[in-house]
Amino acid sequence: MNILDENIIHSQREKLRRWRIPYRQIGEELSRSGIQDSEVIPLLMGLKAPTFFTRDFDYFQPELRHSRYCLVWLNIRPDEVAFHVRQFLRHPAFRTHEQRLGRVVRAHVEGLEYWQLGDGKLSRVGWLD
Repeated sequence: MNILDENIIHSQREKLRRWRIPYRQIGEELSRSGIQDSEVIPLLMGLKAPTFFTRDFDYFQPELRHSRYCLVWLNIRPDEVAFHVRQFLRHPAFRTHEQRLGRVVRAHVEGLEYWQLGDGKLSRVGWLD
């Protein structure tokens, strides 16, 4: 299940819909508007294999790794979110729920950086064309 933070703008959500990328957004389909950051992780823990996309850098911390979810910090411009969400979901290293779970990821224009549960080092992979 793809979960979008409240900070993902409407135009980008519409692009994801047009591309038939399913998601639920916090403040709309999940929880309430104005949910605090401290409430997001418990919310994710109650969902089945969620991948949470946010523009909030506070989620890019190795101590937030957990086998029940994936966190993706979209370190990009607000109007590039949909494109990078689609690229992330298509990337061979992150294509399935099983590949994503336990990872905390930073997506930026040069590629992806991530911490994986059980691995102490920061890993990097590039975007595919």
